[in-house]
Amino acid sequence: MRNFLNGLLLDLRSDNRGMELVQVAILIAIAVVIGLIFNKQITSFVNGVFKDLFRAGF
Repeated sequence: MRNFLNGLLLDLRSDNRGMELVQVAILIAIAVVIGLIFNKQITSFVNGVFKDLFRAGF
């Protein structure tokens, strides 16, 4: 029984399938949270950039 559990733990540690998906999901979640926290600052920055671009005739 002990060998079975040790083998299972080694398999779980060495099995990296799906880890990239988890990492991408975590990064997306962090980006969404940052976007929600700094919503007003991001909006005012983007509006200011577009206002300056349109004023310059871009």
